[in-house]
Amino acid sequence: MTERRPIVVDCDTGIDDSLALLYLCASDDAELVAVTCCSGNVEARQVAENNRGLLELIGRGDIEVALGRTVPLVRPLEITPETHGPQGIGYAELPSGRRPLSERHAADLIAQEARRRPGELTLLCIGPLTNLAVALEREPALPRLLRRLVIMGGAFRVPGNTTPVSEWNIHCDPDAARAVLQAWTTAIEADPTVPRLVALGLDVTERAIVRPDHVVALARRAGSRPDDSIALGHGEDPLDTTRSVASNAVVRFVADALRFYMEFHARYDGFYAAFVHDPLAAAAALDETLIRTEALAVDVETGGELAAGQTIADFRGLWHRPPNVDVAVTADTDEFINRWIERVGALAAHVGVAAKPSDVAP
Repeated sequence: MTERRPIVVDCDTGIDDSLALLYLCASDDAELVAVTCCSGNVEARQVAENNRGLLELIGRGDIEVALGRTVPLVRPLEITPETHGPQGIGYAELPSGRRPLSERHAADLIAQEARRRPGELTLLCIGPLTNLAVALEREPALPRLLRRLVIMGGAFRVPGNTTPVSEWNIHCDPDAARAVLQAWTTAIEADPTVPRLVALGLDVTERAIVRPDHVVALARRAGSRPDDSIALGHGEDPLDTTRSVASNAVVRFVADALRFYMEFHARYDGFYAAFVHDPLAAAAALDETLIRTEALAVDVETGGELAAGQTIADFRGLWHRPPNVDVAVTADTDEFINRWIERVGALAAHVGVAAKPSDVAP
């Protein structure tokens, strides 16, 4: 029997956040305990609606969704509708979630669940670290209570994707990121057995790329029809249309969300595909053999005119500090993409075929 790893996800859903949640819900080795919501890709209240709707779509409305702090610790709120769309899910639509939001604040939920299952819970943070910074104020023992903290964030030996040196999640709330890193440094100095946090930065996540043929493969695994032209596009690209007409509701969601993301990358990065940062982090949270890491001392620049939000890793040991982060330096992205197609495709098949949208002709 597969051992199920209890996991809480803190996210700013977000197209690739939604794909990460689908991966976790599709994985037999994951027990998704709760989803907590922060601002980043979109504002936190929209994040909560996205999470509730996505879980409703796949029949997992039983999972608790909790709203957290809605603005960064110090800086003004930034969101990115040009990357993820005005609701954060591209061209996709979701049902309304029937389960109400949790009465718990996200930071309290994180702290309470860690105390309830000391040494067992994995916390996966795939948005800005605002909620975790607040949780550490309420429960400073979190680094010792968690089994592992895994984050998607940072750019260590590559350029940033928001400024020349900063990655989006860290850029949005560098003060929170620094507080988290300092908390782990303090905990490790006091007790070297405290596990270092794992960080997947752009160094590895920009190697995880979903292309239109991967979405076609997902549709085929799900048994969706049409299976080889998900969106019945009129051009060469099967996703080149307004809305997906795939018969499977989960496949439709993935295709409609990813088409927006792929169009963004086509405009700004010169390729029609999508980086899937957060699903790779989710997969690594369940199976760390997918990545190779290097133990490093890491800090974040919170001031400065040019370098705010930069993640600085001491690769040469010049600070003489104990490592606080296992920084991912390589990843088996081919294996990850294969797992994502297989697992999410199987989940989509299980959810079943839904009627085509009434506004799209078969």
